[in-house]
Amino acid sequence: MDNISKKKKPQTSITGGCFCGLIKYKIEGKLRDARSCHCPDCRKAFSAQASAYALVNPDEFSWVSGKTLLTIYKSKKGEGLQFCSICGSTLTGTLDGNIHGVTLGCVNDDPDIEIGMHIYVGSKANWEIIPDGVIKYQEAPPENI
Repeated sequence: MDNISKKKKPQTSITGGCFCGLIKYKIEGKLRDARSCHCPDCRKAFSAQASAYALVNPDEFSWVSGKTLLTIYKSKKGEGLQFCSICGSTLTGTLDGNIHGVTLGCVNDDPDIEIGMHIYVGSKANWEIIPDGVIKYQEAPPENI
């Protein structure tokens, strides 16, 4: 009998888009280092108790439609967000003008990633309860992660 090896699923694109559907993107690669940030800035930017965000290689990211509808917010530190000017969905994070990551709430289907850490839990909202057993950092994660 021949050994039959399991075939890996061919890599497919990760797609995402905004709530109104006018802006769409595609990633020809994998997401990495998914995290949930509980800092006050992320709570306000995402209108939630925390963000859900994963890093992406900027060379693997492309806009499929609606790029002209993007609004960009850039902080003094060079960090920024890109969101739909029609529906307000926060789609990507930028660093020094380059795509840094995507918000997991706007990814279509299963992106094959899980939140691996909760960061800035030292400044989380008092009303939020983070379950035991998850990786938590009071501030940013260590550089070597």
